[in-house]
Amino acid sequence: MGGPNLEIFKFSLYLFVPILALVHFGDPAWYRDNVLPYKEKLFPKETLDRKLPANQEEVKAELARIKARLREKAEERRREQNKD
Repeated sequence: MGGPNLEIFKFSLYLFVPILALVHFGDPAWYRDNVLPYKEKLFPKETLDRKLPANQEEVKAELARIKARLREKAEERRREQNKD
């Protein structure tokens, strides 16, 4: 068996790894530099600024707008593929 020195080493490892992870990932500068840019990539500003539709007509209009945008993107992708 390892003896008391191994147990002390394991205990210190179990204690300090979570503390060091907290200190590193809990740093506001790390959050600002690594998390916020990724958040902006996942949730662009244009999607966050719109107001949500309140009635059925607004929902239908928003759905038509989304479908039209998706059709435009698909058509653009087809043009790009045919071009290459």
